[in-house]
Amino acid sequence: MRRLALAPLLFLTLGGFAWAQNFLPKPSQWSPIMDAPAKPIFTARLVADPAFPQTETFIRRRLGSVESGPSTIRLIKADKHGDFEFGPEGYAIINEPGKDLIIKAATEAGAFYAFYTLNDLSYQGSDSQLYARPGLLLDRPRFAWRGVMLDEGRHFLGKTEVKRLLHLMSLYKLNVLHWHLTEDQGWRVEIKQYPKLTEVGSRRDASPVMGDRKKSDGKPYVGFYTQEDLKEIVALAATYHITVVPEIDMPGHSSAAIAAYPELGNTDVPGFAPKVATSWGVKTYTLAPKEETFRFIDDVLAELCPIFPGAYFHIGGDEAPKEQWKKSPFAQQVMAREKLKDEHELQAYFVGRLEKLLAARGKKLIGWDEIQEGGLAKTATMMVWRDWKWAQLAAERGNPIVMSPTSHTYFDYGQGKRPDDPRFDMIGGNLTVEKVYAFEPIPPKFNPEQRKLVLGCQAQLWSEYIYNGAKLEYMAFPRLCALAEVAWSDPKDRSWPEFQGRLAKNLEGLKGLKVNYCRPDGTPAVTDKVGRGE
Repeated sequence: MRRLALAPLLFLTLGGFAWAQNFLPKPSQWSPIMDAPAKPIFTARLVADPAFPQTETFIRRRLGSVESGPSTIRLIKADKHGDFEFGPEGYAIINEPGKDLIIKAATEAGAFYAFYTLNDLSYQGSDSQLYARPGLLLDRPRFAWRGVMLDEGRHFLGKTEVKRLLHLMSLYKLNVLHWHLTEDQGWRVEIKQYPKLTEVGSRRDASPVMGDRKKSDGKPYVGFYTQEDLKEIVALAATYHITVVPEIDMPGHSSAAIAAYPELGNTDVPGFAPKVATSWGVKTYTLAPKEETFRFIDDVLAELCPIFPGAYFHIGGDEAPKEQWKKSPFAQQVMAREKLKDEHELQAYFVGRLEKLLAARGKKLIGWDEIQEGGLAKTATMMVWRDWKWAQLAAERGNPIVMSPTSHTYFDYGQGKRPDDPRFDMIGGNLTVEKVYAFEPIPPKFNPEQRKLVLGCQAQLWSEYIYNGAKLEYMAFPRLCALAEVAWSDPKDRSWPEFQGRLAKNLEGLKGLKVNYCRPDGTPAVTDKVGRGE
């Protein structure tokens, strides 16, 4: 609802704490008080409402425990300021001459975002003290879902890189990490009841060569997260008010799981010989619609659902080939028993069974837009990626929607110029920062009620050609800066020429954090090697 000023990246560094010097321009709803003195805040005394213990701890860690000082910051719990309602993530910053600096919010998340934005109102004086400019700022996001999808099925990045991504996301007020943890090319999460998922499913014999995707590198590849790793990452995300939504992709994209436990597959089809895939692309191996398969899925959910406290669990549902189901006598028997007219309805049956399993564990089902094939329950959430027409279909059925179209949010696509180097291989297409900034998540034909069904949007970082953290950052930034503003702001508050000016300053902040963003000429800002500093 209010424009998100680009993240104050020098406000919190990854290795410590540093203040920006008037790093960003004021947001559009910032109302300054002219000719009024600024207040020093680095030595400010903090008085926090007991409703905000997490934010108070966060602020004190950075400001120190000052019991007296030249100014006071008061953190107050409130639902609104005047007629402006904060909602679950909004806030007000009130800095009037001769009075305490006040932050109002209804929730910890709102208070957390307010403290980040406070830097946007500050500058460093000649005495090296940080001063807050006087005025009033009212701010809240347009969308509740402001996400990033990270695929680790193809390439495993590890805890350090995921934690770094979470920190960078928080600086842009992004609040959902959609974590794609399983694929044809690898199963990346420990399930204690099924150890072969990681003993077998997390390993592949080789990978395609960068720059020549039809050629094999002949090198074994392995990687997965223990459940303790997952808990550690989820706990860190919570401190940034980021919800982690896990994805276990099914019934398609399941070659790794079937290689580990062949009985989960369509064992009665000719030539059945599952293995963890060593090339990219859609594979034919699909989970069989057996009771044994559903018991397996429920066992997996039993271990993972308690680790991820968010409301949603992503089941994938995309690109599920029907060839094996067509050739499987057992799958055809299930179709006859359930009176299903085709394999698309069999997929709907499969998804419906998953939704019941998730509901029993207190989770909402979310999946890619193919989950509507053959029918879809109104309680499911559709993540639209292929074509905007599926958003219209979902809206007409009353399904919640997260907009993730290839046209504006697939950050594995090219972004213009790039070095003539095989390590910069990427999916075709061209998605520039300007095009991302022009993205409008709500389809123009939606009526007022349908508009309410759009939960938000997210960036997709598919990892066929994202092989380490440096390449991840190169593909994500600065396009993620643009998408973050799209997810936070109203279209009327956005201006591409004005954004370009702020983006130039923001890139300096990214550089200060050694983020390997893509420069306008296509070269990497820092390095393209594994492990920064090599």
